[in-house]
Amino acid sequence: MFSPGTRRRPHHNLTQKTNDRLNQSPSTPPPINNNNQNDPLLQSSSLVPNRPSTGTPAPWLSRLSVLARIPAGKKTENEDQQVQPVYVGEFPEEVRNAQASFLHKSVVVTSEIGISGGIDKCTSLSWIICDNRLFVWSFLSPVAFKKCAVLDIPFSKGGSWIVCVVSWNGGFGERSKYEWQSNPVVGIVMCNKNSQDVIYWPDIYAERGSGPVVSGAESGFSPSENRTTPTNSQKKLSRLGSSYMVEKGCFNSLIATEIPDREYSCVALAAGSDGELWQFECSPSGVIRKKISLDYDVLSVNSSDGREGLVGKGYPRSLIWRFQLAVSEESNREFFLLTDHKILCFRISFDSKLLNVSKLWSHEIVGTDNDMGIKKDLAGEKRIWPLDMQIDDHGKEITILVATFCKDRVSSSSYTQYSLLTMQYRPGINTPSDNGEPILERVLEKKAPVQVIMPKARVEDENFLFSMKLRVGGKPSGSAIILSGDGTATVSYYRGNATRLYQFDLPWDAGKVLDASVFPSKEDVEEGAWVVVTEKAGVWAIPEKAVLLGGVDPPERSLSRKGSSNEGAAEEEKWNLALGGSLAPRRASSEAWDAGDRRRALLTGIIRPTAQDEESEALLGRLFHDFLLSGQVGDSLEKLRRSGAFEKDEERNVFTRMSKSIVDTLAKHWTTTRGTEIVAMSVVSSQLADKQQKHHKFLQFLALSRCHEELSSRQKHSLQIIMEHGEKLSGIIQLRELQSILSQNRSNGTTVLYSDSPDEMAGSLWDLIQLVGEQARHHTVLLMDRDNAEVFYSKVSDLQEVFNCISHHLQYFVGGEQPTFVQIQRVCELSDACTVLIRASIQYRNEYNNWYPLPEGLMSWYCKPVVRDGLWCIASFMLQLLKDSADWKEKSPLYSHLESLTDVLLESYSGAITAKVEREEEHKGLLGEYWKRRDTLLASLYQHIKSFVDDKYLHPTNSMEESKEDILRKYSLPLLSISKRHEGYETLWSICCDLNDSALLRNLMHESVGPKGGFSYFVFTKLHERRQFAKLLRLGEEFPEELTIFLRQHKDILWLHDMFLNHFSSASETLHALALSEAASEEGSDPGLLRLGSSLGDRKRLLNVSKIAAMAGKDDEFVMKTKRIEADLRILNLQQEIIEILSDNNEKPEIGQGLVPPGELIKLCLGGNTPKLCLCAFEVFAWTSSSFRLSNRGLLEECWRNAADLDDWGSLHQASTEERWSDEETLQILSETVLSKASNRCYGPMAESYEGGFDEVLPLRQEDVDLAIVKDPNMSVEAMMMHHKNFPDAGKLMLTAIMLGQVGTESVAEEQGSPME
Repeated sequence: MFSPGTRRRPHHNLTQKTNDRLNQSPSTPPPINNNNQNDPLLQSSSLVPNRPSTGTPAPWLSRLSVLARIPAGKKTENEDQQVQPVYVGEFPEEVRNAQASFLHKSVVVTSEIGISGGIDKCTSLSWIICDNRLFVWSFLSPVAFKKCAVLDIPFSKGGSWIVCVVSWNGGFGERSKYEWQSNPVVGIVMCNKNSQDVIYWPDIYAERGSGPVVSGAESGFSPSENRTTPTNSQKKLSRLGSSYMVEKGCFNSLIATEIPDREYSCVALAAGSDGELWQFECSPSGVIRKKISLDYDVLSVNSSDGREGLVGKGYPRSLIWRFQLAVSEESNREFFLLTDHKILCFRISFDSKLLNVSKLWSHEIVGTDNDMGIKKDLAGEKRIWPLDMQIDDHGKEITILVATFCKDRVSSSSYTQYSLLTMQYRPGINTPSDNGEPILERVLEKKAPVQVIMPKARVEDENFLFSMKLRVGGKPSGSAIILSGDGTATVSYYRGNATRLYQFDLPWDAGKVLDASVFPSKEDVEEGAWVVVTEKAGVWAIPEKAVLLGGVDPPERSLSRKGSSNEGAAEEEKWNLALGGSLAPRRASSEAWDAGDRRRALLTGIIRPTAQDEESEALLGRLFHDFLLSGQVGDSLEKLRRSGAFEKDEERNVFTRMSKSIVDTLAKHWTTTRGTEIVAMSVVSSQLADKQQKHHKFLQFLALSRCHEELSSRQKHSLQIIMEHGEKLSGIIQLRELQSILSQNRSNGTTVLYSDSPDEMAGSLWDLIQLVGEQARHHTVLLMDRDNAEVFYSKVSDLQEVFNCISHHLQYFVGGEQPTFVQIQRVCELSDACTVLIRASIQYRNEYNNWYPLPEGLMSWYCKPVVRDGLWCIASFMLQLLKDSADWKEKSPLYSHLESLTDVLLESYSGAITAKVEREEEHKGLLGEYWKRRDTLLASLYQHIKSFVDDKYLHPTNSMEESKEDILRKYSLPLLSISKRHEGYETLWSICCDLNDSALLRNLMHESVGPKGGFSYFVFTKLHERRQFAKLLRLGEEFPEELTIFLRQHKDILWLHDMFLNHFSSASETLHALALSEAASEEGSDPGLLRLGSSLGDRKRLLNVSKIAAMAGKDDEFVMKTKRIEADLRILNLQQEIIEILSDNNEKPEIGQGLVPPGELIKLCLGGNTPKLCLCAFEVFAWTSSSFRLSNRGLLEECWRNAADLDDWGSLHQASTEERWSDEETLQILSETVLSKASNRCYGPMAESYEGGFDEVLPLRQEDVDLAIVKDPNMSVEAMMMHHKNFPDAGKLMLTAIMLGQVGTESVAEEQGSPME
């Protein structure tokens, strides 16, 4: 039915042509002569030539996908391979044997039981039911650990089964995907559609697992209950190509999920065709059945033709989880139910033991509103069947497969129209809370108009319609695959306004297509290719190009209906004809596709080369071929320039693509039937050598034609990639030799086998080769028929994937559960492989250095993050093993391999940092990572050397006559070399100290000269930390420039160096600055002060030494320097005095012995609010600079106000009046006031200060103010007193006090005058 219009050729013609081709193929086994010609089984099997004696109709060679590529007509080989499916893998041996036995039985006994199967998308597990047994295996698993679970079905009843895979812990969990494939933990729930029996296996791979948990239908309910016999009218209404109506009560769909926090327990939900929804709670102890009560209408009560009472069979139709992957921590899951007119959303809650199911919302997709879904009761439409439903991985878009029975109004002919309805969640719709309250508003909306797949198809009966299944999520993006009951699989792809159909087909009888799924894509960030499991021919993949290039327009079976829904089909056909010329009108070839505009290329998701690119590449290929034959280049450069060969850079450059095609060539005759022995064959090394020779010829062609010069000047990134292809090829050749040596050692017995497998290929390197090849095959479905090792040794340009696999699957390679000595051997093998690859690349670069472009800004492939991460992953694991292991026999090889790996890892980091610096990119993070990992590795390696030497010295042998230092020197030489290249100064210092070798230290200081003094600076720092100042300065005489750089940052010993050189003035300045610098713990401080002491006593000593040095220097500024030092000494003394006063007043300032700035010190005095502290504040002001007093004049004014407030001037005025003080008494009492003492300190005849007096900032009397300079006429101490609160009464006393302080008490007594006058 569901065919794009192609017809299978007669079997006898196919067999004849296939036999002819197979007989001409040297790699195909000859036909097997079988004398049992009368055997009906063998007669039915004769359609497949050269079938094995087992009778298995599946492919038996690793290259049998070549059969699928045999063209049906005269086509080019390239076009044929692009539009044909690709072989993924055959069935396990257990399945093939069961199929052969089943076919023998089915010849004699007629049975309704057939072969069924499917694929689980989340786990990539395939299953087949054959001969009353269930077979489960992973079609993605490498051959090395592919295993098939064989489960006996305890029931022998007829009918088909629905199978659900339950992956514990949400699939892979914390484990690697490939580790999960090698040891999966899954359960199986299966239900018989007709009898409704349920079988549950908690763990199908359990070694000691008990049998399955069985629940028969008779234990809970009878499937015959509530069944109705269809009436004659119902039969008449349902005869759409069928004369019967299947009874109700069978199950149509089954889904299952694990129950959180319950070991090996899951819940399954089944939808029955009589409108019932059943719940099965499965655990190792049993299966609990429960019928879910539906209090709302599930089935429609009205047919689309207006008749009532019709309850169509097959509904509810589909059950599906909203999100495919279960999260073990989630407390509920949502699922959808498809009826004949609605989508219903339910939630099952795991919070309670009852596992409650509640309805969230419903949406009518078949109704009177076209915006809601599909509008019914249109002219010509008689009935609408929603057949199946799928949802995308994000849980946002729902796709429904719909069949519509129509009748042409003109010709009265009937036909069926198939279409896809895509619904999506409306913006702003949130998932309801856990209370399960239903959503009353509309949840879904149409994403796009209904996509018609087939406008007019023949009418089928309901049984056939309900056998159809829908799958979504494969490539091309937006495509869907429809599986029908007759075993066909058709991919539908909507492009523009036209639908293209691609039908999966093989040139032999492959049986039915049992199921389809999607290949896991790389990093799971996009869609994968379609994959199908067939009844007889194994698992196949449908490449994206096959759908794009091999798709056809849907056939129009009736021309009487005007204007189908695919109005764009005719325009698309005209477009293809215009571009393709003589192309078939209904088939789009690769040439027509390439001629399309860029918009179409973007729609496909593939970046295709332009016509100019292909023309340039073809020209380059011809010119290179001519060069190989004649050795002449002619005017190749000009031809390539005219073709635009130099227009694009990097991977898009035609020279780069040519180089890649040379190194990635996949030899057709590599694959043999001997499986893993391919790597033991000399043909591998021979082919790699041929590639290397051809690539070198390509470089010669570039040089002789002067294309190399053009690329070096214009496209240096492209030239870099071309040369890296040579590096990788050289590395893969060396890796191949390493693999040969390892295999030979195992076969000769020189290496202890640590694997249970007797295969000489066994080992971590072999597992790595298999896994990298396996991933390459999965990411490129056209390589699915190739051997893993063959793909690995062919895909040279993707060599960095080796390190990517190591980063993600190291535990699998090293055998995380194996004993320590096994892990050491396996990780050393991986380390060897990585070291060989990178050293071979470096050697190639050194050998062909003149061929490379200028290196500025270019980063080598082995300096990329993926390579660095892979290397560090191995190195960190080896570090842990080195730490945990106690056996020196195990640690010695581990150390040697780690030492080599450290060298290449640090070289990779060094190249990456250099490239980033040249590009002026941010590199601080990378540099810090490099330093941290370098120091970790080198320190661990050196510690191991020291431990080994100590052990060797404590347990000497008879022949050992070397000293401990000699042994250490011998074993540390390689590490010394690595440390010197990568500036591992800590390790260099440790080696020199442990050897007590000053000559070695000086040599390293001379050799390791880097920025900021290099190793010399590091040595000076170490000596400084040890306070070995004399040794530091003596050593610095040999390295004056480095010592100067060091001393600029370490002033605590700079003054010693200056004094040694008789630079006393400079030493005085340094000491003065150190004495007044911030403490080492404070930001912006000088760390040298901590060495000399930061207490007040230490600072005084530094100032005194500074004063002595200044006096010894006696330069022109000697006097000023001495005065400043003395002033700072006075301030330090004042700080000490202030702290003592505050301590006596029970005030504990949090300043300790640290240096307090003058401003903060003055504020402390003001806060103390005592006469003594107030006078100390003026004292501090006196010994600061004039600039400080000027800039802090406001603070000085605050000090005067504070001094005025400390005396009770109101009481003084009252006492002077009442007691009638004499002048002598007045002078005596006023001289004791704080105001008078402050005036005497600042303005008195004996007042001292640094850099001028207080008059320059704040004059005492108002008449002394220079109004021409000071704009404020009140800017004086006298003016400030006038604003005091007591000035109206005691103003005369206050002014007398400040004037008394200015002239002094002695002067007043001598003059015998009264200042009151």
